[in-house]
Amino acid sequence: MEIKYTYIILFLTPLITGLVVMFLKPKLTANLKLLLSYSGAFLLAICFLHLIPELYHDYSYSIGIFILVGFLLQILLEFFSKGIEHGHYHPDKEKKIFPYALFLSLCLHSFVEGMALVEPDLHLGHEYNNTSLLVGIIIHKVPIAIILATLMIVNKMSLRTRLLSIFIFALTAPVGLYLATTYGRVLLDNVAILNALAVGILLHVSTTILFETSEGHKFHLKKFVVIIIGLLTAILVL
Repeated sequence: MEIKYTYIILFLTPLITGLVVMFLKPKLTANLKLLLSYSGAFLLAICFLHLIPELYHDYSYSIGIFILVGFLLQILLEFFSKGIEHGHYHPDKEKKIFPYALFLSLCLHSFVEGMALVEPDLHLGHEYNNTSLLVGIIIHKVPIAIILATLMIVNKMSLRTRLLSIFIFALTAPVGLYLATTYGRVLLDNVAILNALAVGILLHVSTTILFETSEGHKFHLKKFVVIIIGLLTAILVL
């Protein structure tokens, strides 16, 4: 996919989703959890079938280290975001306070995801298709944008604040991709480090989503089917 379309899709998907939620104000339902389950399965499959094999094409011991660093980074981010990346949603209806820590954590998470989409020829020296990763990130951004916009409404933020927060969030992934593409080789000898960090983050998010899809650790056939569909979709788009 041409890089300009990647920027457009990364920006418009969370922006349009957030605007729809703010002006139509749909209620969060079980369908959102199913979408999260689908995105978690899709991202996990993309990591194992596509991203990790590509990262290890030219083996480097440091790749595994940076995957672990990304995994730990996501744990740290969730301390501030309260797990909104994988569907946790606990707004404080009594306080009209902008959730700065949560918002900055989500923006950093989105920024690193954008960095992972850096053009392949910058770091690996051989062709591969990153469209599947873009699809996975987009699928994941939709429920996150829904929850973020809903959180702003529940916290009674002004319309200006809601619009600005969604706009900034929508910008973070394209900015991450732009900086990685423009300055990656200047700042790092191997831009694959950026991808390894993103893989660590995606592994944590996807596995947490899947572990938490069943309330009370009960088997839910509908969610299981959605997970299977997510895995099969990832296989088909490779």
